[in-house]
Amino acid sequence: MATGKWLLYAGLSLSLVALCFLTVAISSDHWYETDARRYKERCRTFSNRRSDPGFIYIPNHSLPLRAARAEPRGEERAEPRRWAPRNRRHLFAMSAADECSRRYNSTNMGLWNKCYRLGFDQDIEELVQQGIIERCSYIKYYYSASTSVRKDFSYNITRTIQQDDWHALHLRRMTAGFMGMALSIILFGWTIGLLGCCWEQGLMHYVAGLLFLMGGTFCIIALCTCVAGINFELSRYPRSLFTLPDDIGHGYGWSMFSAWCGLGLTLIAGFFCTLAPSIQPPPPPRTTYPKSRMENGTVC
Repeated sequence: MATGKWLLYAGLSLSLVALCFLTVAISSDHWYETDARRYKERCRTFSNRRSDPGFIYIPNHSLPLRAARAEPRGEERAEPRRWAPRNRRHLFAMSAADECSRRYNSTNMGLWNKCYRLGFDQDIEELVQQGIIERCSYIKYYYSASTSVRKDFSYNITRTIQQDDWHALHLRRMTAGFMGMALSIILFGWTIGLLGCCWEQGLMHYVAGLLFLMGGTFCIIALCTCVAGINFELSRYPRSLFTLPDDIGHGYGWSMFSAWCGLGLTLIAGFFCTLAPSIQPPPPPRTTYPKSRMENGTVC
């Protein structure tokens, strides 16, 4: 009996800690972070290069890689011609001037806001202190026209960007929705488990454990959807607009780690609470006494 109670108390305690972890993760803005300091330093060096007439600047992408092979003759001529290494580089790579024409900043992003990272860019800090720009901007959960669409894009590219915007919006909605449902279900399960401790009802403990497992399942869906949404944003077409340069560091922040910790503790709490009623012995049966009956005006 003591083992079952300890499992139940441990499960409720872990679920309460998991609620704290998930609440911190949802309310914070460090799910995904980027570091553009190396990129800005490279672009600053590129913009300050020598421009005198006696200096010829040759970027790396213009250097020859190796000589292309001679075009095959005879039967091999029917095969499709492959791109030479130099042509492939011009086809898929971007020059330093093209990469530096776009502005990348060090940011951290959560479920609700996208903010400039504190202390990573002195120019951004001065603009924030002067009130010219806001440090954080709200993430939209409704469809709006993409700012990446330009007039010089073809109809097919514009249509692709709009469809990808809709897909990214659905992924963001799924992440926020499932995370909110997970938090609500875990809170409801903790309330049921606490009431079961007061009334000593094993069925309520079992229901609380099932609710914890259900909340953990919703949390898994939310986290997987969040990861899928980030990967989708980085692989969108055209790559020159959405893919990050190689010298920009990016990765998941401590909010994602907090959410995964809350998920693990929720699943452990669900196993403990569903296991506790099976270990506890059944309650003793109530003793029943025969009812008194009236015989000849007297109570027997």
